[in-house]
This record gives sequence, structure tokens and C-alpha cells, in this order.
Amino acid sequence: MSALAIGILLPLLGTMLGSAFVFFMKKEIPDRLQKTLLGFASGVMVAASVWSLLIPSITMAQESVIPAAMGFLAGIVFLLLIDELTPHLHVGAQKAEGPKSRLSRTMMLALAVTIHNLPEGMAVGVVFAGETHGLTLSAALAVSIGIALQNIPEGAIISMPMHAEGNSRLKSFLIGTLSGVVEPLGSVAILLLASVLGVALPYLLAFAAGAMMYVVVEELIPETAQGRHTNLSTIGFALGFVLMMVMDVLLG
Repeated sequence: MSALAIGILLPLLGTMLGSAFVFFMKKEIPDRLQKTLLGFASGVMVAASVWSLLIPSITMAQESVIPAAMGFLAGIVFLLLIDELTPHLHVGAQKAEGPKSRLSRTMMLALAVTIHNLPEGMAVGVVFAGETHGLTLSAALAVSIGIALQNIPEGAIISMPMHAEGNSRLKSFLIGTLSGVVEPLGSVAILLLASVLGVALPYLLAFAAGAMMYVVVEELIPETAQGRHTNLSTIGFALGFVLMMVMDVLLG
């Protein structure tokens, strides 16, 4: 299997592994652990946005910040529109967001996670597309590995509440896994787009960064800031940020 195929599929594998926790854990994830894991995921995504996407975008545009700024804002707007137009329900929330819908709680939970996962797939696709424009294969794999690592706890955070909603363990695992399928699909879509619009790569790198940062600011950080043990989410953020930063610098 090629390095490209491995890189595209690794994040999905991380989601599958995390979703499989539903077969081994009898109760919901403890609040302390969930806060730490959400913080960790936030840290990985922020570091990847900066070191793997925004800085290469500026470098690729010959030190111009205009493509990075425009792409970043476009990514924010893109996710904002998807968020507004898609009925979805965040884990732990009672009220759904987006337009009114008759979809089940399970389906709306799955849609919320799918929206979350899309920018991660886009990020993986765009860094592999950047291989032909100065980014190294090891740097691209670092992004893929980092996202796969943070998808493991996220997969568990998805499948366990699904089971708590009354779904069987198998159904909860399958829904968690299917929510991650959007990642390789997003990767392939960005790769195809970049192959046609190679000159737009700096914009696409920043676009993926903006989309990921939207998820962090709109969803992950608010979740970690609610209730008790918020200091654990801060510690998790620091660990995730440093891990992704070190991986990107050493492998880049």
C-alpha cells in the first residue's frame, strides 16, 4: 500500500479503534477523562492548523499572508454554513442545532460528528497534495498520524454516548466508524481539487486550517469549558499541542 493511501486511511483507523471501546467499556467515559481527551484533540488540531497548514501556506505564497488570510476565513465561513444548514446534536446537549428536522437523536449525533471530522480529512488531503509544492512526505504523514491519534479518544467519545442513547454496542460502533468515513472522502476531494487548481494550494492549506479552527472554537473548547475539571482539558490541550508541534517540526 502506498504512503498516500496509508496517510488517507490512518485517521479513519483511529476513529474505528476509538469507536471499538464501546465493546469493552460498560459505562460512559468518566467526565475527567472526557475533558482531558477533548482538550487533547483541541491541542492537536490547533497545532496542526498552525505548523502544518498556515505556516506552509505563507511559505508557499512566497511569504505573502494574503492567501493564508483569505483561505482561513473561507474555511471558517464554509464550516459555519454547514453548521447552520445541517440538523445536528452535540454529545451531551439536549437541544439540536441547525434547521428543524424529524431525524432521530442518533442520526443528529452522527451528523454532528461528521461535520467535525470533515475538516480533518481535508487537512490530510491538502498536506499530501502539497508534496509536489515543497511539503515533505514525512510532514504529511505527521499530520495524518496526529489526527489519527486524536481520533482514537474521539471515537470513544462518540460511540459511548450512542450506546447510552439506547443503541446496541454494534450499532454504536458502526455509527462511530461511519462518521469517520467522511475523512478519507474529504481527503480525496481536496487532492482532486488541488490537482486541478495547483496554484490555489496556499489557499487550500489555509482553508483546511480555518475549517479545523472553527470546530475547535465552536465545539471542542465550549464542551471542555463546561462544568468541573476544566483544568484537565487545559492540560490535555497542552499535551496535544506539544505532541503535534514536535511531530511536525521533527518530521517536517
